[in-house]
Amino acid sequence: MPTAKLRHLAFTARDAVKLAHFYRDQFGMRIFHTDPDGSQFLTDGYINLAIIQQALDGDVPTGFNHFGFHVDDVEGAMTNLVEAGLPKPAVRHTTRPFAEYRAIDPEGNWFDLSGHGYLPPTEQE
Repeated sequence: MPTAKLRHLAFTARDAVKLAHFYRDQFGMRIFHTDPDGSQFLTDGYINLAIIQQALDGDVPTGFNHFGFHVDDVEGAMTNLVEAGLPKPAVRHTTRPFAEYRAIDPEGNWFDLSGHGYLPPTEQE
């Protein structure tokens, strides 16, 4: 089995714009996408950092949210997870052009699976 590549980390923040500007200004990351809710997506050219805007009425706490793998064979990865006794990954219904599936590990941590990767479309080609 080919090695999956860890390409995406996600945090939930009270002020996604302010936190994105911190990582941009202090570490030179580039903001490449902004969601209508203010969520910010940055990259260093290899790893992406998603800063998800916390909803005031939501129940998702601030801090670490999930990570994502770029895999060569999404169907094969999903089959392996099911064979390992985990639930089948769910389709991510979103307008974001990133991961196609959401899964959980044996401890209940969320992670994404993507066959097309996590960088902006112009950088994936």
